[in-house]
Amino acid sequence: MTKKVSFGVFLPFYAFQDKALSASLFTRIRDVALECERLGYHSVWLDDHLMYGNRPILECWSTLAALSAVTTRIRLGTMVTCASFRNPALLAKIAATVDVISGSRLEFGIGAGVQKTEHRAYGFPFPAASARIERMKEAVEIIKKLWTEEKASYKGKHYRIKEAVCEPKPLQKPHPPITIGGGGEELTLKVTAQHADRYDWGYVPSLELYQHKLKVLESHCSMVGRDFQEIEKSCWLGGQAVIARNQGELRGKIVREKPKGVALKDFERTSLIGTPDECVRKLQPYVDLGVTHFMLFFGDLPNLSSLRLFAETVAKKVQSAS
Repeated sequence: MTKKVSFGVFLPFYAFQDKALSASLFTRIRDVALECERLGYHSVWLDDHLMYGNRPILECWSTLAALSAVTTRIRLGTMVTCASFRNPALLAKIAATVDVISGSRLEFGIGAGVQKTEHRAYGFPFPAASARIERMKEAVEIIKKLWTEEKASYKGKHYRIKEAVCEPKPLQKPHPPITIGGGGEELTLKVTAQHADRYDWGYVPSLELYQHKLKVLESHCSMVGRDFQEIEKSCWLGGQAVIARNQGELRGKIVREKPKGVALKDFERTSLIGTPDECVRKLQPYVDLGVTHFMLFFGDLPNLSSLRLFAETVAKKVQSAS
Protein backbone atom coordinates (compact mmCIF):
# COMPACT_ATOMS: atom_id res chain seq x y z
CA MET A 1 0.00 0.00 0.00
CA THR A 2 1.42 3.39 -1.03
CA LYS A 3 1.92 5.83 1.84
CA LYS A 4 -0.02 9.07 1.50
CA VAL A 5 2.06 12.21 0.99
CA SER A 6 2.12 14.40 4.09
CA PHE A 7 3.22 17.95 4.83
CA GLY A 8 4.89 19.24 7.96
CA VAL A 9 5.18 22.92 8.91
CA PHE A 10 8.35 24.29 10.50
CA LEU A 11 7.77 26.94 13.18
CA PRO A 12 11.24 28.31 13.99
CA PHE A 13 11.82 30.96 16.63
CA TYR A 14 12.67 33.58 14.00
CA ALA A 15 9.14 33.40 12.57
CA PHE A 16 7.94 34.95 15.84
CA GLN A 17 10.80 37.29 16.59
CA ASP A 18 9.13 40.61 17.46
CA LYS A 19 10.76 41.31 20.84
CA ALA A 20 8.06 43.82 21.74
CA LEU A 21 5.54 40.97 21.66
CA SER A 22 7.61 38.39 23.54
CA ALA A 23 4.99 38.12 26.30
CA SER A 24 2.51 36.75 23.74
CA LEU A 25 5.05 34.48 22.02
CA PHE A 26 3.40 31.21 22.99
CA THR A 27 -0.03 32.54 22.05
CA ARG A 28 1.13 33.25 18.51
CA ILE A 29 2.82 29.86 18.15
CA ARG A 30 -0.29 28.16 19.53
CA ASP A 31 -2.57 29.97 17.10
CA VAL A 32 -0.49 28.94 14.09
CA ALA A 33 -0.32 25.33 15.31
CA LEU A 34 -4.10 25.23 15.74
CA GLU A 35 -4.59 26.59 12.23
CA CYS A 36 -2.21 23.93 10.86
CA GLU A 37 -4.32 21.33 12.61
CA ARG A 38 -7.55 22.76 11.22
CA LEU A 39 -6.10 22.76 7.70
CA GLY A 40 -5.06 19.12 7.89
CA TYR A 41 -1.28 19.42 7.99
CA HIS A 42 0.48 16.29 9.23
CA SER A 43 2.71 17.98 11.81
CA VAL A 44 4.25 21.14 13.22
CA TRP A 45 7.92 21.22 14.15
CA LEU A 46 9.87 23.45 16.54
CA ASP A 47 13.57 24.14 16.42
CA ASP A 48 15.69 23.62 19.54
CA HIS A 49 17.72 26.70 20.37
CA LEU A 50 18.53 28.23 23.74
CA MET A 51 19.70 31.61 22.49
CA TYR A 52 20.35 33.48 19.27
CA GLY A 53 21.71 36.89 20.11
CA ASN A 54 19.08 38.49 22.32
CA ARG A 55 16.03 37.24 20.42
CA PRO A 56 13.16 35.76 22.45
CA ILE A 57 13.12 31.96 22.22
CA LEU A 58 10.88 29.53 24.10
CA GLU A 59 12.46 26.26 25.20
CA CYS A 60 11.49 23.60 22.69
CA TRP A 61 10.26 20.70 24.83
CA SER A 62 8.30 22.86 27.28
CA THR A 63 6.55 24.44 24.32
CA LEU A 64 5.77 21.06 22.72
CA ALA A 65 4.23 19.89 25.99
CA ALA A 66 2.04 23.00 26.09
CA LEU A 67 1.01 22.53 22.45
CA SER A 68 0.16 18.91 23.12
CA ALA A 69 -2.44 20.03 25.66
CA VAL A 70 -4.23 22.46 23.32
CA THR A 71 -4.18 20.41 20.08
CA THR A 72 -5.90 17.08 19.44
CA ARG A 73 -4.79 15.60 16.09
CA ILE A 74 -1.72 17.24 14.62
CA ARG A 75 1.62 15.59 15.26
CA LEU A 76 4.30 17.51 17.17
CA GLY A 77 7.98 17.35 16.32
CA THR A 78 11.46 18.72 16.98
CA MET A 79 13.41 19.88 13.93
CA VAL A 80 15.72 19.00 15.48
CA THR A 81 16.45 18.66 19.16
CA CYS A 82 20.13 19.10 19.96
CA ALA A 83 21.75 15.96 21.38
CA SER A 84 24.22 18.09 23.37
CA PHE A 85 21.72 20.11 25.37
CA ARG A 86 20.28 17.36 27.56
CA ASN A 87 21.53 14.16 29.07
CA PRO A 88 20.13 11.48 26.72
CA ALA A 89 18.43 9.53 29.51
CA LEU A 90 16.69 12.70 30.66
CA LEU A 91 15.77 13.50 27.05
CA ALA A 92 14.21 10.03 26.71
CA LYS A 93 12.09 10.76 29.77
CA ILE A 94 11.05 14.20 28.51
CA ALA A 95 10.10 12.84 25.08
CA ALA A 96 8.17 9.91 26.55
CA THR A 97 6.22 12.34 28.71
CA VAL A 98 5.29 14.48 25.70
CA ASP A 99 4.17 11.39 23.78
CA VAL A 100 1.92 10.38 26.68
CA ILE A 101 0.49 13.88 27.19
CA SER A 102 -0.18 14.28 23.47
CA GLY A 103 -1.85 10.91 23.08
CA SER A 104 0.92 9.37 20.92
CA ARG A 105 1.57 12.34 18.60
CA LEU A 106 5.31 12.91 19.10
CA GLU A 107 7.73 13.08 16.16
CA PHE A 108 11.24 12.81 17.60
CA GLY A 109 13.85 14.66 15.55
CA ILE A 110 17.45 14.80 16.77
CA GLY A 111 20.71 16.24 15.48
CA ALA A 112 24.31 16.69 16.57
CA GLY A 113 24.11 20.47 17.11
CA VAL A 114 25.63 23.20 14.99
CA GLN A 115 25.63 26.50 16.92
CA LYS A 116 28.96 26.92 18.69
CA THR A 117 28.00 30.21 20.32
CA GLU A 118 25.01 28.92 22.29
CA HIS A 119 26.86 25.76 23.35
CA ARG A 120 29.69 27.81 24.81
CA ALA A 121 27.35 30.40 26.35
CA TYR A 122 25.34 27.73 28.17
CA GLY A 123 28.39 25.74 29.24
CA PHE A 124 28.01 22.78 26.87
CA PRO A 125 31.08 21.31 25.16
CA PHE A 126 31.33 21.82 21.41
CA PRO A 127 33.86 19.29 20.09
CA ALA A 128 34.57 18.54 16.44
CA ALA A 129 31.67 17.44 14.25
CA SER A 130 32.82 13.81 14.31
CA ALA A 131 32.65 13.73 18.12
CA ARG A 132 29.26 15.48 18.18
CA ILE A 133 27.85 12.91 15.74
CA GLU A 134 29.35 10.10 17.83
CA ARG A 135 27.62 11.53 20.92
CA MET A 136 24.35 11.82 19.01
CA LYS A 137 24.57 8.16 18.00
CA GLU A 138 25.06 7.08 21.60
CA ALA A 139 22.20 9.35 22.68
CA VAL A 140 19.81 7.74 20.19
CA GLU A 141 20.84 4.27 21.30
CA ILE A 142 20.21 5.13 24.96
CA ILE A 143 16.87 6.76 24.17
CA LYS A 144 15.64 3.74 22.21
CA LYS A 145 16.68 1.39 25.04
CA LEU A 146 14.84 3.46 27.63
CA TRP A 147 11.74 3.59 25.45
CA THR A 148 11.64 -0.17 24.83
CA GLU A 149 13.31 -1.99 27.74
CA GLU A 150 12.04 -2.52 31.28
CA LYS A 151 15.43 -1.61 32.72
CA ALA A 152 18.03 -0.09 30.45
CA SER A 153 21.81 -0.22 30.81
CA TYR A 154 24.39 1.21 28.41
CA LYS A 155 28.11 1.81 28.54
CA GLY A 156 29.46 3.98 25.75
CA LYS A 157 32.37 6.28 25.17
CA HIS A 158 30.39 9.37 26.18
CA TYR A 159 27.34 8.20 28.17
CA ARG A 160 26.43 5.50 30.65
CA ILE A 161 23.21 4.40 32.30
CA LYS A 162 22.62 1.49 34.66
CA GLU A 163 19.23 -0.21 35.12
CA ALA A 164 17.45 3.04 34.29
CA VAL A 165 13.64 2.89 34.24
CA CYS A 166 11.51 5.08 31.98
CA GLU A 167 7.86 4.79 32.97
CA PRO A 168 5.44 5.52 31.54
CA LYS A 169 6.91 4.61 28.23
CA PRO A 170 5.84 6.35 25.01
CA LEU A 171 2.41 5.29 23.80
CA GLN A 172 3.69 4.74 20.25
CA LYS A 173 5.12 1.29 19.66
CA PRO A 174 7.83 0.29 19.37
CA HIS A 175 8.63 3.98 19.93
CA PRO A 176 7.90 7.44 18.45
CA PRO A 177 9.27 7.84 14.92
CA ILE A 178 12.86 9.07 14.91
CA THR A 179 14.09 11.63 12.40
CA ILE A 180 17.86 12.10 12.15
CA GLY A 181 18.76 15.62 11.04
CA GLY A 182 21.81 16.31 8.92
CA GLY A 183 23.07 15.30 5.51
CA GLY A 184 26.76 14.54 6.12
CA GLU A 185 27.42 11.56 3.90
CA GLU A 186 30.24 9.83 5.74
CA LEU A 187 29.08 9.98 9.37
CA THR A 188 25.54 11.33 9.81
CA LEU A 189 23.97 9.21 7.07
CA LYS A 190 25.51 6.13 8.67
CA VAL A 191 23.67 6.95 11.91
CA THR A 192 20.55 7.57 9.83
CA ALA A 193 20.90 4.13 8.25
CA GLN A 194 21.20 2.52 11.68
CA HIS A 195 18.50 4.33 13.62
CA ALA A 196 16.22 6.67 11.65
CA ASP A 197 12.61 6.14 10.66
CA ARG A 198 12.89 9.29 8.53
CA TYR A 199 15.78 11.55 7.54
CA ASP A 200 15.95 15.31 7.26
CA TRP A 201 18.68 16.80 5.10
CA GLY A 202 17.41 20.36 5.05
CA TYR A 203 17.24 22.05 1.68
CA VAL A 204 19.09 20.09 -1.02
CA PRO A 205 19.58 22.39 -4.04
CA SER A 206 18.93 19.95 -6.89
CA LEU A 207 17.11 16.73 -7.71
CA GLU A 208 20.42 15.23 -8.86
CA LEU A 209 22.10 15.91 -5.50
CA TYR A 210 19.06 14.55 -3.68
CA GLN A 211 19.28 11.34 -5.73
CA HIS A 212 22.99 11.13 -4.94
CA LYS A 213 22.29 11.32 -1.22
CA LEU A 214 19.67 8.60 -1.55
CA LYS A 215 22.28 6.34 -3.11
CA VAL A 216 24.74 7.11 -0.30
CA LEU A 217 22.10 6.35 2.33
CA GLU A 218 21.14 3.13 0.55
CA SER A 219 24.81 2.10 0.57
CA HIS A 220 25.06 2.74 4.32
CA CYS A 221 21.88 0.71 4.86
CA SER A 222 23.40 -2.17 2.94
CA MET A 223 26.57 -2.03 5.03
CA VAL A 224 24.69 -2.08 8.37
CA GLY A 225 22.10 -4.64 7.24
CA ARG A 226 19.12 -2.27 7.23
CA ASP A 227 16.26 -2.33 4.72
CA PHE A 228 16.55 1.01 2.92
CA GLN A 229 12.79 1.03 2.30
CA GLU A 230 12.13 1.17 6.06
CA ILE A 231 13.31 4.80 6.12
CA GLU A 232 10.72 7.35 5.02
CA LYS A 233 11.92 9.78 2.38
CA SER A 234 11.55 13.43 3.38
CA CYS A 235 12.35 16.63 1.51
CA TRP A 236 12.55 20.42 1.74
CA LEU A 237 12.06 22.04 -1.68
CA GLY A 238 13.38 25.36 -0.43
CA GLY A 239 14.57 27.25 2.60
CA GLN A 240 11.13 28.80 2.62
CA ALA A 241 7.92 28.60 0.63
CA VAL A 242 6.39 31.58 -1.14
CA ILE A 243 3.06 30.85 -2.81
CA ALA A 244 0.45 33.12 -4.38
CA ARG A 245 -2.62 32.69 -6.59
CA ASN A 246 -1.14 34.55 -9.58
CA GLN A 247 2.11 36.03 -10.86
CA GLY A 248 1.28 39.58 -9.86
CA GLU A 249 0.59 38.63 -6.27
CA LEU A 250 3.64 36.38 -6.27
CA ARG A 251 5.98 39.21 -7.30
CA GLY A 252 4.71 41.31 -4.43
CA LYS A 253 5.26 38.51 -1.94
CA ILE A 254 8.80 37.90 -3.19
CA VAL A 255 9.66 41.56 -2.61
CA ARG A 256 8.23 41.43 0.92
CA GLU A 257 9.70 38.10 1.99
CA LYS A 258 13.21 38.29 0.50
CA PRO A 259 15.64 38.81 3.40
CA LYS A 260 17.76 41.94 3.32
CA GLY A 261 21.20 41.35 1.91
CA VAL A 262 20.13 38.31 -0.13
CA ALA A 263 20.26 38.68 -3.91
CA LEU A 264 16.94 38.13 -5.66
CA LYS A 265 18.32 35.34 -7.86
CA ASP A 266 19.71 33.54 -4.80
CA PHE A 267 16.40 33.86 -2.96
CA GLU A 268 14.49 32.50 -5.95
CA ARG A 269 16.99 29.66 -6.41
CA THR A 270 16.83 28.49 -2.78
CA SER A 271 13.09 28.89 -2.12
CA LEU A 272 9.95 27.06 -3.20
CA ILE A 273 8.28 29.86 -5.16
CA GLY A 274 5.26 29.72 -7.40
CA THR A 275 1.55 29.63 -7.99
CA PRO A 276 -0.26 26.51 -6.74
CA ASP A 277 0.09 24.74 -10.10
CA GLU A 278 3.80 25.62 -10.31
CA CYS A 279 4.38 24.28 -6.80
CA VAL A 280 2.64 21.01 -7.66
CA ARG A 281 4.92 20.63 -10.70
CA LYS A 282 8.00 21.24 -8.54
CA LEU A 283 6.92 18.62 -6.00
CA GLN A 284 6.09 15.93 -8.55
CA PRO A 285 9.64 14.73 -9.39
CA TYR A 286 10.24 14.08 -5.70
CA VAL A 287 6.91 12.29 -5.29
CA ASP A 288 7.96 10.14 -8.26
CA LEU A 289 11.17 9.29 -6.36
CA GLY A 290 9.10 8.04 -3.44
CA VAL A 291 9.19 11.08 -1.17
CA THR A 292 6.18 10.92 1.15
CA HIS A 293 6.95 13.75 3.59
CA PHE A 294 7.60 17.38 2.70
CA MET A 295 8.76 20.04 5.16
CA LEU A 296 7.60 23.62 4.70
CA PHE A 297 8.57 26.96 6.19
CA PHE A 298 6.28 29.80 5.20
CA GLY A 299 8.30 32.98 5.40
CA ASP A 300 5.29 35.22 5.99
CA LEU A 301 4.40 33.56 9.31
CA PRO A 302 2.70 34.37 11.63
CA ASN A 303 0.55 35.64 8.74
CA LEU A 304 -1.60 32.67 7.72
CA SER A 305 -2.34 33.41 4.07
CA SER A 306 0.39 31.23 2.49
CA LEU A 307 -0.22 28.44 5.00
CA ARG A 308 -3.89 28.37 4.04
CA LEU A 309 -3.38 28.69 0.29
CA PHE A 310 -0.88 25.82 0.19
CA ALA A 311 -3.16 23.51 2.21
CA GLU A 312 -6.25 24.31 0.15
CA THR A 313 -4.57 23.94 -3.25
CA VAL A 314 -1.15 22.23 -3.45
CA ALA A 315 -1.53 19.79 -0.56
CA LYS A 316 -5.01 18.70 -1.63
CA LYS A 317 -3.97 18.12 -5.22
CA VAL A 318 -0.79 16.19 -4.36
CA GLN A 319 -2.51 14.09 -1.71
CA SER A 320 -5.46 13.22 -3.93
CA ALA A 321 -3.03 12.03 -6.61
CA SER A 322 -1.09 9.89 -4.12
